[in-house]
Amino acid sequence: MSRGVDAVVFDWGGTLTPWVTMDFHAGWRTYAEILHADDPAQAQEIAQALAAADTGRWAAVKDGAKAFHMAEVLAEAAVDTSSELHGRALEAYREFWVQATHTDPEAAPMLEALRDRGLKLGVLSSTMWPGEWHEEWLRRDGVLDYFDGVTWSSDLEYTKPHPEAFHAALAAVGVTDPTRCVYVGDRPYDDISGAKGIGMRAVLVPHSDIPLDQQVPVDVEPDAVIHRLADLPDLLRDW
Repeated sequence: MSRGVDAVVFDWGGTLTPWVTMDFHAGWRTYAEILHADDPAQAQEIAQALAAADTGRWAAVKDGAKAFHMAEVLAEAAVDTSSELHGRALEAYREFWVQATHTDPEAAPMLEALRDRGLKLGVLSSTMWPGEWHEEWLRRDGVLDYFDGVTWSSDLEYTKPHPEAFHAALAAVGVTDPTRCVYVGDRPYDDISGAKGIGMRAVLVPHSDIPLDQQVPVDVEPDAVIHRLADLPDLLRDW
């Protein structure tokens, strides 16, 4: 077992899954074009409203870390979710995003190596999507069972970097001392400053093209930087 480390918690998008730059508007257009298949003008209007609500919610996270759910985005855009086409439209939207959900091939052997040392493993992700979406993708890629607990901000009042989000993730994996835990993520503000703010150690994976309106300057440095998930077991061996 690694000295001084009881648990490792991972970010999802951009960390366990490599970063893929996606077009928020295009994603919502797939939804709107099914919901309003007989009215292209209405579909375009709804897609624009959804994209604006979506990006606006993410940009606002930096001003209080208030978590939100996809249902709030739909409501803000005045979408009629009672429509019989809503389910099909939502499935098309979800399918659009699948291309950004594939787990890094290095994740499974890395997670297995850490589990073999007796470490608790978890996920803490800032997301508006239902947790079952993420868990299905992790199960698809054969890595869900490595985790002792998975925490999605769509189930919480606050998201990263709020302390409550990190404490929720530690509780989910069954540990209480943040100083004996490590967080691995791709965002200096959300991940590194948030984890270190409650006393965790933090490892940065610096490969994501984070949108400018989601960036927040921080003067907190990670405890380490890795460029491949495969490097994490060796890094933590002496921590």
